[in-house]
Amino acid sequence: MTGLFITFEGGDGSGKTTQIARLAAALRAAGRDVVTLREPGGTVVGEGVREILLDPAHEELSPMAELLLFTASRAQLSLTVIKPALDAGKIVLCDRHADSSVAYQGYGRGLDLAMVRAINTWATGGLVPDRTIVLDVEPHAGIAAATPHTADRLEREAIAFHERIRAGYLEMAAAEPDRIVVVERDATDAVWSGVLAALAPVLARAGITLGA
Repeated sequence: MTGLFITFEGGDGSGKTTQIARLAAALRAAGRDVVTLREPGGTVVGEGVREILLDPAHEELSPMAELLLFTASRAQLSLTVIKPALDAGKIVLCDRHADSSVAYQGYGRGLDLAMVRAINTWATGGLVPDRTIVLDVEPHAGIAAATPHTADRLEREAIAFHERIRAGYLEMAAAEPDRIVVVERDATDAVWSGVLAALAPVLARAGITLGA
């Protein structure tokens, strides 16, 4: 059994949780051991950091402090959960990973992209997903879907912030087409078909075939 690391990225309200749950169920039905995780979070430390990062009361967080909190959570998750799971031959599905910081703190906040990437490489021990799915959604629609009742600290940011994030993801995908695949999010089953098509090559290398 070969371990696989698959991440889902995208703006707020892009539907990552739904697609991860569907993929996890399909992989388990195919007999694979699957671990599902989210960022920030996934560990006791990470969940504590998540509360700080998403709490609207912490509007004073500077972009650099925000980046370091995200990467602290990511370091704990990568080194204590993700890498051991991969070494054991499991499939790890993660709702966000290092690409999120490039998109949010790099493109969104304006921090130096090379610095953001370097910090993430150090924090994760160089861990890189086998495949990253970016669920692309228009920011206004995404925020509306993500905040039917209350918005967290990041969801409350101006729409221009979310537009920069979307543009960042698309630029990242264009730069790394062998790893990052963009799937347009809509209200039909087409998004699931897109996810399956994007994952087919890496799943095939692990001897896995999933039907629609």
